[in-house]
Amino acid sequence: MEFLGPLGLAAVLSRRLQHLAWVLMAAAGVFLLGYGSLAGLDPAGVVFALGAGACWAGYILLSAETGRRSTGLDGLALASAAAALMVLPFGVAAGGPALVAPDVLLVGLAVALLSSVVPYALELTALRALAGRVFGVLMSLEPAAAALAGLLVLGQVLTPVQLLAVALVVVASIGAARSPAKAPMPTDGPR
Repeated sequence: MEFLGPLGLAAVLSRRLQHLAWVLMAAAGVFLLGYGSLAGLDPAGVVFALGAGACWAGYILLSAETGRRSTGLDGLALASAAAALMVLPFGVAAGGPALVAPDVLLVGLAVALLSSVVPYALELTALRALAGRVFGVLMSLEPAAAALAGLLVLGQVLTPVQLLAVALVVVASIGAARSPAKAPMPTDGPR
């Protein structure tokens, strides 16, 4: 459900029927990967997942705008510093003096770099070069990549439906990335 955010954004930003077709193909793949886990969902969880999806769509739009307004990674550096300052009081309250131990600082730095700085820098760079609709479809690769990682790393077996789902997401991502941006979708009858 969380992927409804980026895929919904991709659908809204689509200017051609072909673009919309790639979004629908990616959505079908994501749905098939999660199929079977829709029964008995907690309504609060559904609301939170949909809210996360909406925040993700907002993140894509705001990151693209940050990329347009700044050069290099200046915007990311500012955002990371602000986020660190916002969580610092909670960390100090929970960890106290243990936070300044050299080994803790080193692990914290590694986690910050690998889980935030590097991925966000790559996403910001990608959003400068890609249309938001393409980026939204490319986000659907995450559950497909997770399924393949489960296969390769954990030895999990993918069902034929899951393999089809991965194929749909991969083909949709390639198609979206290769689709021309010109020629808006028709809004009225034939011309």
